[in-house]
Amino acid sequence: MSKPPVGSKANPSEFDVISKLAEDEPYFVIRAHDPLSSALVELHAYIGAGQAGAAHNKLAEIMALTSARAPRPASSPKYRETFAISLAMEQWRDTHKD
Repeated sequence: MSKPPVGSKANPSEFDVISKLAEDEPYFVIRAHDPLSSALVELHAYIGAGQAGAAHNKLAEIMALTSARAPRPASSPKYRETFAISLAMEQWRDTHKD
């Protein structure tokens, strides 16, 4: 039997934070099922590592993937909720400064 992939529910990453979330801390999950998931996670890693050139290239790749047809309409309730989560994250950080 093979070991589950790193970052999965059965084999959490060393840096997994789900169990460390505060009860009122907003979070957002990107699943492997999403066709943009790996590119978005890679973009996040490049930005976090300060690799602006690689981040720019990855963003261009993402834009090319979605330029012909977005995965779903911008009016999708899922996207409205995503923006609400983003705002909730910003507000949470403002009230939970270390």
